Amino acid sequence: MLLPNHKDTKTTKQFILNLIFVPLVPCMFQDLVNGDVMVTSQRKFAQRSKQASAEKPATDRACLGANDTVTKQDRRRSRELNPNSRQSHASHRGRTSSHPQDRDLFMDVTSHAFIGIDVAKHSLDVCVLGQEQCFTIPNDATGIRELLERLPPTGSCLVVIEATGGYQHRVVGALVSAGHLVAVVNPRQVRDFARGLGILAKTDRLDARVIARFGQQAHPRPVGIGSEKPAELRELVTRRRQLIELRIAEQNRLETTTTKIVRKNVRHLVEQLDKQIRQLEEAIGELVEIEPELCSKAALLKTVPGVGQVTVTSLLVDLPELGRLNRQQVAALVGVAPFNRDSGKFHGRRAIWGGRAAVRRVLYMAALTARRSNPLIRAFAQRLEAAGKPFKVVLTACMRKLLVILNTMLKNNLPWNPKILPLIP
Repeated sequence: MLLPNHKDTKTTKQFILNLIFVPLVPCMFQDLVNGDVMVTSQRKFAQRSKQASAEKPATDRACLGANDTVTKQDRRRSRELNPNSRQSHASHRGRTSSHPQDRDLFMDVTSHAFIGIDVAKHSLDVCVLGQEQCFTIPNDATGIRELLERLPPTGSCLVVIEATGGYQHRVVGALVSAGHLVAVVNPRQVRDFARGLGILAKTDRLDARVIARFGQQAHPRPVGIGSEKPAELRELVTRRRQLIELRIAEQNRLETTTTKIVRKNVRHLVEQLDKQIRQLEEAIGELVEIEPELCSKAALLKTVPGVGQVTVTSLLVDLPELGRLNRQQVAALVGVAPFNRDSGKFHGRRAIWGGRAAVRRVLYMAALTARRSNPLIRAFAQRLEAAGKPFKVVLTACMRKLLVILNTMLKNNLPWNPKILPLIP
C-alpha cells in the first residue's frame, strides 16, 4: 500500500482514520471518515433532546416533589433504602440533600440530671451536675427529708453515692423508697476517675462533684427496689460475720495464753460468741423462710452438692445480682475471673483481682466441699490437676465453676442437674 504525500496534511489524516477506525467499528465512525465529526455529533444530540422534550415536560431535579425519576435503575446501586437517605425518611421531606445528616448519627435519649452525694458520718455533701448547685445537709432524718425536697422529680435524675462503710444505707433506702434512681459505686473507682481527670485535691464538696461526673460518664447500674426484709437479712449476716471474726481472734489468743485466769476468760467469751452465732443463724433461717422470693432462691441453691445454708444466705445478701448477669460478668464482679497482663511481646501470668471479698470467702469453703462431694466439680478439678495446675489455681477455677452454675440455675429457675447444667451457656 502506497502512503500519501506527507506534505498533504489533510490527505494524511484522512488515510490514517480510514486505516485504523473503519475496519474496527465502521458503523460508529462512518461519519468520522468524512471529516464532519463535530457537526454530526451536535446534530444527533439536538435531535435526541427535541424528542425527549416532546415526550415529557422538563422538571427541576432540585425541586422537591418533582416526579422526574430515572426509569432504568443503575445496577451498581443498592435496591435497599439507605437509612440515611431522603427516601427512607418520609417525615423529613424538607431536607435538601440525600447525604447523611449529623442528626441521623445519634439517637435521641432522655437526658438525666446526675447528682453526686459524698456521705460522711454526720453530713451529706450534694452536687447537682449542670445546675452548679452544691449544698451540705446533716446525715439524719431531718437532712434526708430536706434532700428529698430539693432533688429534681423522681425518674429525671440519677443519684450516685459511694459505699462508705454502712453510713450510706439510710440515705440510699430513703431515696429508693421515694422512687429515685440510685447507684452505689466503689470509692476506689471514683478516686481513680478523679486522678484520671487530674483532680488530686480532696474535699467533701469536691468529692461530690467528682462522684456526679463519674455517674455521668460511667452510667453505673441503679440498685433494685427491695423490701425491708433483705436489708434486715443483710444486717444479720454482717453481724454473724463480725462475731465469727471475733471468735477466731479469741481462739488464736487462747493458743498463746498461759495464765489460768486469762485462759478461763477467753474460753467463756468463745462460748458466748458461739451461742450468739447460733441465735443469729436461727434468725437468718426464719427470715429467709418468711420472704417468698428469698425462700425460692435458697431452695434452688441448696440443691447443689457442697452448698450449705451459710453460702446461700451470704450469696443472697452480698451478691443480689446473682441470676441477672452472664457468666463473665458475675465472675468479674465476685473477683474470680483471671485477667490478662500482656504488653507487646510480654505475656504475664493471668491472675484474679478485685471483686467482693465476702463472697469469695464463702465460695472458697464451698469449693473445698464441692471438690469432694460434687461430681461435676470433682471431675473438673481432677482434669485440671492432671494438666499440672497448682492447688490454688485449681481451687479458684472450681470457685468460678461453682459460681457460674449457681448463676445459671437462678437465671433459668432450674434445680441441680449435672446432665443439663453443663449444656446451658
